[in-house]
Amino acid sequence: MPSKNKTTVKKETLIDRAGESSVFLSTTRWFAHSGMSADLSDWQPLHLHLSQVAQLAKQRAVTFDSGDWAYLIGLLHDLGKYSQAFQQRLHGSNERADHATAGAKVVVDHIVEIMGPKFLPLGKLLAFAIAGHHTGLANGIDVGQERSNLKQRLALEFGKNLPVLDELWRQEIELPKTLRTPVLKPHSPQGKYANFGLMFFARMLFSCLIDADRIDTENHARYTDGKALLKTDFPNIETLQAQLGKHLQQLAKGAKQTGVNVLRQHILNHARQQALKPRGSGLYSLTVPTGGGKTLTSLAFGLDHAAQHQLRRVIYVIPFTSIIEQTADVFRQAMGEHKDAVLEHHSAFDRDKLPEEIKTASKPRQADYRDKLRLAMESWDSPIVVTTAVQFFESLFSDRTTQCRKLHNIAGSVIVLDEAQTLPLKLLRPIMASIDELALNYGCSIVLCTATQPALKDSDEFHNGFSKVQEIAPNPQELFEKLRRTQVQALGVQTDELLVAHLRTHTQVLMIVNNRRHARELFDGIANEEGAYHLTTSMCAEHRSQKLLEIRQRLKDGLACRLVATSLIEAGVDVDFPTVYRAEAGLDSIAQAAGRCNREGRRLLKDSQVFVFQSPDWKAPPELAQLAAPMRSILRNHEGDVLAPEALKSYFQQVYYAKGADLDHHQILNKIRITEDCDFPFQDIARDFRMIDSHLLPIIVPFDDVAKDNLELLRHLPENMSVAKIAQK
Repeated sequence: MPSKNKTTVKKETLIDRAGESSVFLSTTRWFAHSGMSADLSDWQPLHLHLSQVAQLAKQRAVTFDSGDWAYLIGLLHDLGKYSQAFQQRLHGSNERADHATAGAKVVVDHIVEIMGPKFLPLGKLLAFAIAGHHTGLANGIDVGQERSNLKQRLALEFGKNLPVLDELWRQEIELPKTLRTPVLKPHSPQGKYANFGLMFFARMLFSCLIDADRIDTENHARYTDGKALLKTDFPNIETLQAQLGKHLQQLAKGAKQTGVNVLRQHILNHARQQALKPRGSGLYSLTVPTGGGKTLTSLAFGLDHAAQHQLRRVIYVIPFTSIIEQTADVFRQAMGEHKDAVLEHHSAFDRDKLPEEIKTASKPRQADYRDKLRLAMESWDSPIVVTTAVQFFESLFSDRTTQCRKLHNIAGSVIVLDEAQTLPLKLLRPIMASIDELALNYGCSIVLCTATQPALKDSDEFHNGFSKVQEIAPNPQELFEKLRRTQVQALGVQTDELLVAHLRTHTQVLMIVNNRRHARELFDGIANEEGAYHLTTSMCAEHRSQKLLEIRQRLKDGLACRLVATSLIEAGVDVDFPTVYRAEAGLDSIAQAAGRCNREGRRLLKDSQVFVFQSPDWKAPPELAQLAAPMRSILRNHEGDVLAPEALKSYFQQVYYAKGADLDHHQILNKIRITEDCDFPFQDIARDFRMIDSHLLPIIVPFDDVAKDNLELLRHLPENMSVAKIAQK
C-alpha cells in the first residue's frame, strides 16, 4: 500500500476535485485510484496497483499452475489508465475513458512477440479477461447482447478511438520475456470436449484477475479510510476435520445401537477410509439409500480427503433452496465454535442477519463480521461452502464479473454434488464437461452423492461418460437391500374420485401429484376429513413451514394426517408416512416419494406401501410424461425392488438414450467445439446456460403481521436488500 508520507506534487498540477478545471499537466504522476487528500498523498500510484494486482492474481492461479499468465494480465489490466483522458476523469472530468482495451491490445501483441504468431489465439484468451474486467466476458466475433465483441475492441486504434498511452508505462512496468505454454491435459478420448479446456482456462484467469483487482481496489479504499486490510482468516481444513471428528464421536455415543445406526456408522467409517486413498481420476460416487446418513458422511469424506491431499475447501452443492438452510445448519452444529467457517451462499440468504453473539458486539466488530462475510460470499474464500446447483454451475458458464470472481477458488476443492440425479437433462452434457474439466485440470475431487445414482459412467454404456469413478460407499447393492423400507406397486389408472376414496381410507397418508390445481382439487375432496392438509408452491414459504410443523407433530402423535402435495415435498422434507401415493413421473421422483414413507424404518415392509398411479383427468407436463414411460417399463419388467441400483441404472440408461442430443439442448459444447482461434461466444453461452427457465415475477404475500411490517418497510425503503431477503422467507 502507498506510504503515508506525503507525495511531492507541484501546485499547478492539482485539479479541482469537483471537476471545475479541465486542465491536466503531463508532469503529474499516474494514478489508478483517487483518495481524499488534496495533495494526492493518499492516491494510489498506477504502477503500484498494477504490480499488486499482478501478484494477487498470480497467487490465485498457482493452484492450477498458471501463475505467470495471471501475473501478466494483472500487469496490463488497467494499462489504459496511462492516458490523459483517464487521469482527467480521476480529477473530476466527465469524459469517457476506456481503460481496459489498451491492455487487451498490448497483451495480444506481447504474446505474439515473445512466443510467435501461432500463439495469437492464446493471446486472445488473455485479452478476453483484460477487456472484460469491468463489463464482463464478451463474444469473440459475433455481436453480443450488451457489449461489443473482442474483435471490435482489438480493432480500436490509439489516438483515433482509444486514448493515447503515455510511454512512461514501459519504464514502470516490466513485462515477462518468457512464458511457459499452459499445460492442459486433454480429455479422453481425444476430442471428447474439443476447445472446452481453453474456454475454461480463460474463465479461470478472468476469475483470478477480477478477484485480485477487487481486493486491491477495496484495500486502497480501506487504507484511505484508515481501516485494516480485508481478509477472511478462517481455520484450516485440519482444524475443521478434528472438530467434525469430535462431533461424530458425540453423536455415536448418544445414538441407540439399532440396526440402522450400526449401518450408518459402517457407511461413515468406510467412506472416511476411502478418503485417504490416492485421488485417481478425482471422480467419486457416494451411493447410499435415503436414511443412510449421506449428509455427514459426505462432509466427513470431504474434510478427510482435503486434509489428505492438501485441497483447500469443501463445496457442498444442493439442488433446492428449500433444503440448503437445514444442511448448512447441520454443518454449523458439527463445526461447533468454528461454525463461521461454513459459508451459506444462495439467493435467499440474508447477509445482513447477524448471529446472536455478534448482535451484542461493538459496531466495529459487527462491521468486520459483515465485511468478512461479504468477501467470503463474493470470492468463496471459505473452507466450507454450501451453495445451490444454480449458483455453482451458472457461475461456471457465466460472463458476469460478479459470478466469475469466485471460480478460481473452486480449483483444488472437494465438490459434493448432492442429489446428483436432479441435474437438468437439457444441460447435462455441458455440466459433465465442466465436472470432467475441474477434476482433470484444476485438482478437484467431485463426489456424485445420491440414493438414485444417475448412469453417467462409461461402464453404464453412456457415450463419453465419466471414467474411473471410485465408489465411496461399501457395496451399494447390499446397502439398498438392508435399508429397504418400502414396497412400490403400480396402481394403474385412478380417477379423482378413486384417489379421494384412498385418502379417506387411510388415517395417515401422503399423495403427491404433478399439478398445483390437481392438488387443490383433491384437497377440496377431503377438506372436511380429520387432519386434511395440502402443500404447494402457491403457498408462501412461511405458510408451508407452519403447516409442516403441524403435519410432523400429528404424525409423531399418531393422529390423523392426510396430506396432498406437489413434488416440493420430495425436496428433502423430513416427513414419515406409512402410505404414499405418487402420480406417474420419473423413477427418481418415485424414489424421492418413497423417501417420505417409513423414513425412520420403524414399520414392517408390508405395512409401508408406495402406490404409483396414472391420472386420466390431469396430464403430466411433457417433460415428466417423457420420464414416465421408462419408469413404467421398470415397474413392469424389473423383478424385485424397483428402487434398487440396477433398476435405477436401467431407468437412467433409457432416459439418456431417448434424450440423445437434447442432453445439450442449446448445443453449447458444439458452439465451443467449432470455435476457431479461441473466438469463444462467452455471452451466448451464458445466455443459453440457464438451470431454471422462469418467466415468473416474485410477489410478496402479506401472510402475517411480520410480512405486513416488511412490506411497509419496502414501500419506504425499496432498495433495502435485507428486508427483501426476509420477505422471501
